[in-house]
Amino acid sequence: VKDGDASELERTRQYMNDAFQSGAMTCLICIASVKRNQAVWSCCGCFCIFHLVCIQKWAKDSLFLVSSPLTDDDFGKKDHPWPCPKCRFEYKRSETPSRYYCYCGKVENPTVDPWLVPHSCGQICEREFKPSCGHKCLLLCHPGPCPPCPKMVTTSCHCKKAKPVPRRCSAKAWSCRLPCGRTLLCGQHACENPCHAGDCQPCPRVSKQRCICGRQTAERLCASPQWQCDQVCGKCLPCGNHTCEQVCHAGPCGDCPRSGKRSCPCGKTKFTLPCTEDVPTCGDSCDKILECGIHKCSQRCHRGPCEICRQEVEKQCRCGKHTKRMPCHKPYLCETKCTKIRDCQKHQCRRKCCSGNCPPCDQVCGRTLGCRNHKCPSGCHRGSCNPCPETVDVKCNCGKTVIKVPCGRERTIKPPKCKQLCSRPPTCHHPTQEKHYCHFGRCPPCRQPCQKTLTCGHLCPVSCHDQALVKQTGSHQSAGPWEQPSEPAFIQTALPCPPCEVPIPVECLGQHEVSPLPCHSANPYSCKRFCGRLLDCQNHTCMKECHHVTKLNTNADGKKAGPECLQCEEECTKPRPAGCPHRCVLPCHPGDCPSCLQMVKIKCHCKLSVLYIECLKLTHADLKEKELLISCRNQCPKELPCGHRCKEICHSGSCLLNCSQKVKLRCLCKRLKKEVQCSKIQEGQVSLECDALCKEMKRKAYEVKEAEAKAALEEEKRRQQAELEAFENRLKGRRKNKRKKDEVEVEQSSWQKYKNLIMLPVFGVAIVMV
Repeated sequence: VKDGDASELERTRQYMNDAFQSGAMTCLICIASVKRNQAVWSCCGCFCIFHLVCIQKWAKDSLFLVSSPLTDDDFGKKDHPWPCPKCRFEYKRSETPSRYYCYCGKVENPTVDPWLVPHSCGQICEREFKPSCGHKCLLLCHPGPCPPCPKMVTTSCHCKKAKPVPRRCSAKAWSCRLPCGRTLLCGQHACENPCHAGDCQPCPRVSKQRCICGRQTAERLCASPQWQCDQVCGKCLPCGNHTCEQVCHAGPCGDCPRSGKRSCPCGKTKFTLPCTEDVPTCGDSCDKILECGIHKCSQRCHRGPCEICRQEVEKQCRCGKHTKRMPCHKPYLCETKCTKIRDCQKHQCRRKCCSGNCPPCDQVCGRTLGCRNHKCPSGCHRGSCNPCPETVDVKCNCGKTVIKVPCGRERTIKPPKCKQLCSRPPTCHHPTQEKHYCHFGRCPPCRQPCQKTLTCGHLCPVSCHDQALVKQTGSHQSAGPWEQPSEPAFIQTALPCPPCEVPIPVECLGQHEVSPLPCHSANPYSCKRFCGRLLDCQNHTCMKECHHVTKLNTNADGKKAGPECLQCEEECTKPRPAGCPHRCVLPCHPGDCPSCLQMVKIKCHCKLSVLYIECLKLTHADLKEKELLISCRNQCPKELPCGHRCKEICHSGSCLLNCSQKVKLRCLCKRLKKEVQCSKIQEGQVSLECDALCKEMKRKAYEVKEAEAKAALEEEKRRQQAELEAFENRLKGRRKNKRKKDEVEVEQSSWQKYKNLIMLPVFGVAIVMV
């Protein structure tokens, strides 16, 4: 996650998944893909991921290279660091990884879960934020640095003048932009910078200041008020014999360094002597502990360092197998060689008098590396060797552009792109070649214009063709695909200049147009149009394809037909007078056509008679004359909307609607009648209303009709009443006969007594309704 930005965490997770799935996640030590199920280690500086085995081997080799120049006595005593392969962040020897942990370091050997980021435990991270603020990361176990602390805290500005405001913990330091105002170190001026973090900047002003001893004065920055001059103090010390040798200092010079009680060289005896006399030796034995740390110096009190310890002691060798009596200051190493196998598991230690702490194998691996150019310079080790650390220069053709690549990659990597211009001489007829960058192989074909003078006088405009590649067509046929061609398929040769394509304006044969034609084919041509020149008939043009015309008279019209044009053989097509359907009897001719003398057969306006009229009269007559010529002088046979025949003489168009025929008009009761003109009835101008007598007769007829209806209703009621009485009489006779047969007298119920009184009105009402 770049700079700890929380918004990029999802992108980082997706990137990690895609990288592990596609094999793009590569260990920078072994240059192999890092899988989901492999043990890995992540650097805490650059967060780069390596194989656990690879980083262990890297740390071991780094420590070997650092400790190889050390002596046997110094080996193992110093804790030399080893660096990260990418960011060179240094780790201690004790920090060499030995186990596989997740990113947050909680779970050892985390299980592979397809729903989590590879090598993540899925628990809350809980790592402390950097810089430390007292809070912990609440995201799930993730690669890379933790995002900024998102907690909200109330904090004041740097100068504590503004009121505290709530801010994110990661950005809790803020400035109110007011002047700082704190007193600077000079004690005279105040800080004028806006509210800021940390100490104020040194005072930028200049003032005259004295040195510490007060002898000299100089203009200096207020930020450094105390300064020393170059003069020695030189004041006389209290002893009166010596002077102060300190350079420009403050305060008293102090006592003479040779005054007071002074010890002898061995420190056992103290003397009180004047400062002008040196301290003598005491004459007692020195008794200082020698460098061996066991024995004491046996000499008398002396000045200078003590001698080396020469006392003979019984010494044991480093491996502990032999003892010998020898001077104490000399180390004792036996000749017995160690037979233990070193950590490379290949060679024996073979060190004389080894203490058991065998150093790493000091032999060089010497195996040929993957570059095939060098051998492994590391100490003898197990497993594959690290990539070759050497670099090789890959140069461009001119040698001015160089890139460094890992050794062995020079065979596969492309040469660098050089920005220098190619300095090879041109191979074509041009004095200078086209500018292009440095390159290997042949120069690209020249693309400058040829500019050779053609036979027509123009310059060749195409690209240079002095070195064109042409496919070679040989007569030799190969026997099969196994036979290699003996000659190149393409040869480089000079091609002739192409025909001149400069456009030249050329007029067509018939002088219709002027078109630009290529110079090599600039000849008179036919434009494929019709000739279009006016023929002698003055009516038609020449329909021959564009052709050459001989000009008989230079002053004549250029659009007039010549002897090469066609002769007009068509009929006269001039427009006839309006209404004349006949053609001109003459062939195509100039001028007006003669008058038409033919007879025209035409029907009259009413379409009943056929008339024969001269075409000349008909076409030259005006509207009124034409109306009279076409009329048959008979009554119009057309029928008007009212149903009567038109009274006009044969005419054109629709008939007039003013019908003068007399018709009878009646009132609504058909009693009154009157004769009026038909056109007035159609227009609604005349109407005939009923008078009082008509209304009286209408009222009497209505009364008679009502009386007849009422009598019919009374008659119907009487008939229904008669039928009801007859029905009841028949019903009574049946009951009497039934009593006689049974001969039993039964008392009538209340229903039987009064049913006639109830049923008769009901039946009557029902019959009336029916």
